[in-house]
Amino acid sequence: MLAALAPYAPALVALILLLLLIAFATEIRPPEVTAIGAAGLLLVLGLISTDDILTAMSNPAPLTIAAMFIISGALVRTGTLEAFALKVTGLAKASPVLATGLLLVAIAILSGFTNNTPLVMMMIPIGMTLARELGERPSKILMPISFAAILGGTCTLIGTSTNILVDGVAQKNGLAGFSIFEIAPAGIVVALVGVTYLALTRRFLPDRDTMSSLLDENETKRYTMSIFIGVTSPYIGQIASEIDLFRSGERRLVDVVRNDVPIRKALSKYVVRQGDVLVLHTNEADVMTIRERGKLPLTKSDDGHRFVPMSSHRSMLAEILLLPDAYLIGHSLKEAALPQRYGVQPIAMHRRGSNFSEQYDNTKLQIGDTLLLEGAKTNIRRLVKGENLMNVSEPKTRGYRRHKAPIAIAVILAVVFAAALDIMPIAGLAVLGMAAVLVTRCIEPDEAFASVDWRIIGLIVAMLAIGTALESAGLVEMLVTAATPWLSGFPPVYALAAIYLLSLMLTELVTNNAVAVVVTPIAIQLAISLGVDPRPFVIAVMFAASASFLTPIGYQTNTLVYGAGGYRFLDFARYGLPLTLVIAITSITIIPLIWPL
Repeated sequence: MLAALAPYAPALVALILLLLLIAFATEIRPPEVTAIGAAGLLLVLGLISTDDILTAMSNPAPLTIAAMFIISGALVRTGTLEAFALKVTGLAKASPVLATGLLLVAIAILSGFTNNTPLVMMMIPIGMTLARELGERPSKILMPISFAAILGGTCTLIGTSTNILVDGVAQKNGLAGFSIFEIAPAGIVVALVGVTYLALTRRFLPDRDTMSSLLDENETKRYTMSIFIGVTSPYIGQIASEIDLFRSGERRLVDVVRNDVPIRKALSKYVVRQGDVLVLHTNEADVMTIRERGKLPLTKSDDGHRFVPMSSHRSMLAEILLLPDAYLIGHSLKEAALPQRYGVQPIAMHRRGSNFSEQYDNTKLQIGDTLLLEGAKTNIRRLVKGENLMNVSEPKTRGYRRHKAPIAIAVILAVVFAAALDIMPIAGLAVLGMAAVLVTRCIEPDEAFASVDWRIIGLIVAMLAIGTALESAGLVEMLVTAATPWLSGFPPVYALAAIYLLSLMLTELVTNNAVAVVVTPIAIQLAISLGVDPRPFVIAVMFAASASFLTPIGYQTNTLVYGAGGYRFLDFARYGLPLTLVIAITSITIIPLIWPL
């Protein structure tokens, strides 16, 4: 540490932590970038050392989480999770109530052994299919799917990255590591209460329109056609949007291509020139009408234009969800150039409860955004695969290695049973499981490393380093010393409730992994100062840090269903607040019963 700064170390660390939390809450930059920047600042100021950074990287939590991401990816790529879910949704016509209830229970169970994010990503199109089978809006089922995954993650140590991280921080602070099912007795009770709430109350969720449902069903049967303006065309010099031929019936001018460059803006003032290609959306009958009345040659598929399907090819509408690792994130639609690269035309964009049909070309795309695209089915599938997107309109677009499913199931079961028998630490078992699914080709190397959310890994390592700064500066001890006199006169359950509520409030504002690193040492030291077992306090942090039901930005799975379900921001608060209260009361009640204070 710089000698001149030594007396001010606690104040500096506290200030940096405060600014970090504000940056998390305001989303100025992605959380992993903010955390890494804060860790770098602490390193520059000498408030942490290079050894502290290396120690953070040697914590078993990041390695365990990365390995579990890959094992979860193997379960997805072998179709194991989808097959299980589809069997449940197959009951929809026979018993809608049973089907939805079983689906939520199945998600909660699967979430206890797989990472929540890929699980919910896979369940979104299945949930939308189930909603169609039941004649409901997707908004009735997608939010409960996300919440069920969150609840199920509290049942085992490997259920969420937060649990693994809290365990790692607790071990660093002198506690014995948690076994895989140690939190299960309380977690199962909490999950059952929560899933029951979801099953009984999902009908009170609002009927929200997704982008695809805002269009008439017949719209998906429209055609995209392109008309080449030749040297003798009577439309040269006219304003494209005012040509009667293109304004009648169900025809809609969506673009003009000049010199292979699409011009989507200011079509109302665009003057047609020789060599232009006019792109229209119309129906099947209109294709021949336009050709006969307009006496214009339709462009051919081999005319050199890399654009939407030519020669009146059948097109379809698709609702596309941006996943956490989508390559389009951070780019605008203008930069993405989807029409030129994939022959797919953007129609609208949905973000945070709002649909945009214009003036979104320069908007930077974010996780959870949904795009309404029109193009040939083959082109849309090529786009989904090439850009790592999800077509929520068509869940079965990707092939699975189903013959490897028994191996993937055997691997996850072996990891779970070996962990239950305490054969070796979970970190080692996770690495062995990762090696097994790679060697047996349940998942290919490129798919495996793509399935790891490296942003979470970076965030965790940075926050572990920041946690070291909090402890070395004495901030944890100062907070505990200040709180102990206030809480010592009350039963220990009040202190447990205070830790739970602190974690709960912070997790709605910042990332749950950041909450785990910051609050866990405080919880342990507070319990020790009160003379009680710190273990239930640590479990309270685990449960509260994952109980993010009030906002769509507090948990990544909430962000995913936010756009796909067409929700508004406050829908989460209205539906999630009662659930938050129920889960908080249940957790604070059940934890001391199983782990006496």
